[in-house]
Amino acid sequence: MNYKKPKFWDFKKPNLLSYILYPFAIFYNLLFLLKSLSNKKNSNLNIKCICVGNIYLGGTGKTSLSIKLHKILKDKFKTCFIKKNYVEQSDEIKLLNKYGKIFTSNKRYNALKKAEEEGYEVAIFDDGLQDKSIKFDCSFVCFNKKNWIGNGMIIPSGPLREKLRNISIYKNVFLIGNDEDTTQIIQKINEMNIKINIFDAKYQITNLNNLDINKNYFVFSGIGNHSTLIDTLQGANFKIVGQKEFPDHFNFSKVDIEKIKKLAKTLKAEIITTEKDFMRIEKYNINEINYITIDLLLKNKEKDLINLLK
Repeated sequence: MNYKKPKFWDFKKPNLLSYILYPFAIFYNLLFLLKSLSNKKNSNLNIKCICVGNIYLGGTGKTSLSIKLHKILKDKFKTCFIKKNYVEQSDEIKLLNKYGKIFTSNKRYNALKKAEEEGYEVAIFDDGLQDKSIKFDCSFVCFNKKNWIGNGMIIPSGPLREKLRNISIYKNVFLIGNDEDTTQIIQKINEMNIKINIFDAKYQITNLNNLDINKNYFVFSGIGNHSTLIDTLQGANFKIVGQKEFPDHFNFSKVDIEKIKKLAKTLKAEIITTEKDFMRIEKYNINEINYITIDLLLKNKEKDLINLLK
């Protein structure tokens, strides 16, 4: 499903519409609690399971962190990715497949079972935190530093898939973004549980040598957090003269691409997007569109993370 999140989700406090939708949020949370009663299906499988998920819906850096963890683990363990087979998320499946073996299925357990049959020792789940049928050996809750929890309310009143206090269950939190001040976020997490491991990560562009930052750029994306992309590019001194935001997982048509090219030409700018977005448009064989590749730079506790994983 392509969606563009409502602006009121990211207000500092709930507004009137949030409260009007609150009865539906109660129902949504009730469904989550019922799903939490599911039996763990993978207890008999001999494969370690790491979940990279979120509570805030979309745009929290799950896929980037999944790839980072794979890079850390792959030299010591036979490691793979697990991804539920959502048609609209084929871009993420393609991206993960570029960096390692991925197993997909309409049910995560079936993909996990296939991975175990092929001798994989560690499975990294990109998303799945709310899938209570899987027993995870280690879970990471990702938050975007800029948005944090938005207005703090549950879907559809706000962006949260479950209550914030549940991060105490998951034990590990990743704050992902750029150079935002996370002091208040860390304080809030510590108030809930001082024992929660908090990791801080920054987006780092890894293919700068292939890009000319002295040129003007038109930026487009169909990701969960377009504004963080802009911050990342500006932090690397890109000159952005225009931009266009599309819904998350947007299925670009050739017409869309031609419109983007026309806008960029008007501004006398190069075109740039994310690697994930490029996965959706490469079928059009468009050489003039640049994309950035991303790694996560751990700003703290790198040794703690490695020890936790190994």
